[in-house]
Amino acid sequence: MAATVTFNYIVFMVFAPLDPLRTPGKRRRFRSIPVRTLVPNLITLLALCAGLTGIRMAFEGKLELALAAIVFAALLDGIDGRVARLLKGTSKFGAELDSLADFVNFGVAPALILYFWGLHDIKSLGWIASLVFAICSALRLARFNVMIDDPTRPAWAGNFFTGVPAPAGAITALLPIYLDLLGLPVNLVVVWLSFVYCLFIAFLMVSRLPVFSGKQMGKRVTPDMVLPVFVFVVLFFAVLVSYPWIVLSAGTIIYLACLPLGWWAYRENVRKDMAAAMASSEPAAEGMPLPGEPTAPADERPPRLN
Repeated sequence: MAATVTFNYIVFMVFAPLDPLRTPGKRRRFRSIPVRTLVPNLITLLALCAGLTGIRMAFEGKLELALAAIVFAALLDGIDGRVARLLKGTSKFGAELDSLADFVNFGVAPALILYFWGLHDIKSLGWIASLVFAICSALRLARFNVMIDDPTRPAWAGNFFTGVPAPAGAITALLPIYLDLLGLPVNLVVVWLSFVYCLFIAFLMVSRLPVFSGKQMGKRVTPDMVLPVFVFVVLFFAVLVSYPWIVLSAGTIIYLACLPLGWWAYRENVRKDMAAAMASSEPAAEGMPLPGEPTAPADERPPRLN
């Protein structure tokens, strides 16, 4: 009898639509969410929609629209974090959502676009290249999430990424398609070169190569540079819309050519830190013997003054 009563109570507690222990007349009230925290997440979701649309366009053979969707997702990814910090609407939920959206937009979508474009001509090897690219993108994002809260990193390290970031990796990996749309004849040799190039970009994403982050750019603009900045931005987007494949191809080549500059700047900062550490460890008192220098006997007295 006691077992039956206990079983019936458990069933009632599990399937009852209301909590019987809750005080009647009191409803649970949820805290209102500020709109400023919703805006960055809406931008991230819009970028995710663009990435998924790019996959659909590639599947339908509309490569121009697929590439436009990825570029649009990259532009939105570049502003959602800045909007969140500007509106003071950063949140843990937004950070996790942004990371998941980046994996789809800049890991899965470019890999599938490349496969639908030409990597499918080399069958399983093309699919392996797409898998490797998507996996490297996921590993790159996971490492970024782990390292962002590292308290041991110096302040200047915030100016560098470790490895090529996922959005830049996606834009650069699509270079063979840009060249194809510019009129480069696509044959089996070009597909094999694209296979190697895709793996190379995937390696750059998971490598330890220091890359300029650009996070410190655009925070302050002097008054005399406001109008030139407006003109430059409008001109850039006008040229991008008018000549998209030329701009993307040239931008990709310039970006890859500038990667050694980031490594050189990072090494210079490390060298300065090591020099500062060695300077601080030197003897503070003048005349203190250096390591390896013979010292005076313990019973030696200073000369008596006349």
